[in-house]
Amino acid sequence: MFRSQYDTDVTTFSPAGRLHQVEYAMEAVKQGSCVVGICSKNFAVLAAYRRHQAELASHQKKLFKIDNHIGIGISGLVADARGLARFMRTEALNHKYVYNAPMPSSRLVTLLSDKSQVYTQTSAKRPYGVGLLVIGADKSGIHLFETSPSGVFFEYIAHAFGSRSQSAKTYIERHVDEFKDLNLDELIKHALTALKGTIADGELTSTNCEVAFVAKDRPFTILQDETLEPYVDQVVDEAEAEAGSGAAMQDDE
Repeated sequence: MFRSQYDTDVTTFSPAGRLHQVEYAMEAVKQGSCVVGICSKNFAVLAAYRRHQAELASHQKKLFKIDNHIGIGISGLVADARGLARFMRTEALNHKYVYNAPMPSSRLVTLLSDKSQVYTQTSAKRPYGVGLLVIGADKSGIHLFETSPSGVFFEYIAHAFGSRSQSAKTYIERHVDEFKDLNLDELIKHALTALKGTIADGELTSTNCEVAFVAKDRPFTILQDETLEPYVDQVVDEAEAEAGSGAAMQDDE
């Protein structure tokens, strides 16, 4: 495998001004299974595709609860994500203990990004090879943030990252104007429909995906298996109906 002489140390810039180890970490995010996040004015939803390493292995968990009002979806190295989730839970708990109030999601994301950025400028550490979609509900409203191994973060109305995420991005860009006023069921259906297009090696099922949501008056909740099955069945049935109507139109022509 080709190796660069500038990728042995995270603090060594290449002549082009690049930090190769940070780019490798960002590539790990791109290779992870897809996660989709969508916001309306009342709800934020995450949908994640859960891969399994072998036929006899369990599916890998991709959504994590941080606090009653904050949760994350991850793409990349799951071990790194667990470490960051533990850090976020500790910060949220400390904030609640000191101020007797839930931690604003924007403040927690800022702390998380600062922690990630520190690991891009010290030779004793490597960058975190994981990206996070963070949803939260606080006094300032409903939020969806993306964090990067480089320490950069952005807020979105809707976003997707991970393997084959371009298909999901195309779908949410086409429907983004509809999201603001949707109820929870419609938002979940859009998230699953966007996620469905990213699956190359099989069909969307209630086993290989999971959904989470949060609202101002509802805590962070993860839907899996039986609780998620009605939503998945509806998305699959509608996709099959559209495919059938498209085939019928071609036959008529």
